[in-house]
Amino acid sequence: MLVNAANLDSLRVGFKTSFQNGLSQASTAYARVATVVPSSQKEQKYGWLGKIPNVREWVGPRAVQNLQQHDYAIKEKALELTLSVDKDDIETDNLGIYTPLFTEMGMATGAQWDLMVYAQLKAGFTTNCYDGQFFFDTDHPVLDEKGDTVAVSNTGGGAGTPWFLLDVSRAIKPIILQKRKDFIFTALDNLTDQNVFMNKEFMYGSDARANTGFGFWQMAYGSQQTLNAAAYATARSTLMGMKGDYGRPLGIMPNLMVVPPSLESAARKILNSEYATGGETNEWKGTAELLVVPWLA
Repeated sequence: MLVNAANLDSLRVGFKTSFQNGLSQASTAYARVATVVPSSQKEQKYGWLGKIPNVREWVGPRAVQNLQQHDYAIKEKALELTLSVDKDDIETDNLGIYTPLFTEMGMATGAQWDLMVYAQLKAGFTTNCYDGQFFFDTDHPVLDEKGDTVAVSNTGGGAGTPWFLLDVSRAIKPIILQKRKDFIFTALDNLTDQNVFMNKEFMYGSDARANTGFGFWQMAYGSQQTLNAAAYATARSTLMGMKGDYGRPLGIMPNLMVVPPSLESAARKILNSEYATGGETNEWKGTAELLVVPWLA
């Protein structure tokens, strides 16, 4: 193959098509647990996470609810993936190996959001959220009916394999995926580019700017206890009993259990089996959807 501008343009189109095909095949499991928030700056503050809006009886003038109560921010990360194609491979028309590589490149960039979102969820046992506590913790500060601060838990504790019960029906999901720039395909493939002149390599890459953080901890329960019916019942009742400041019930309805592959069998026994371990009717069947996530392995 002649290495000229026309043939390089054709190669670029083909490589980009393979990249896009891979991107379209990538999993979008992250969207089940994460709210995507567009960003226009390197660091975006989420002070509004400090308060879930509450309707009150209109007595006297309107009471403006202050949403700027916390200094929680998500700072973007720069992400990239780059492949090179040897000039000799183009000249000898040895390009068959590159089509699947560019497809894998697209799949890898698409899977990045799953990797980041579920890594963030798993890190919730040791990473602070907007109130300064670990996302999964035993002492989140909440005001009770009298206005006194009390400690509220959204974790089962333990030291085993983590599993999660979530309410993902709300506008803000437990994880925030902040995107400033999504992955796009770019190329350095002009014959006069330095990488071609110095190294005989044509460069093709994709880059993005994004990061993850935590939403409302009240909508998520994380546990490292043994996953069984009793632990599930505790998680469910804990979330459904969540209250906001001044004792307002939040109406949390957990509808998604998230587990790694190693806990799939235990989760299916709880959510899908007709009968419990003692032979009685399984009261928890169908009470939540099961999502098995390989990125938690």
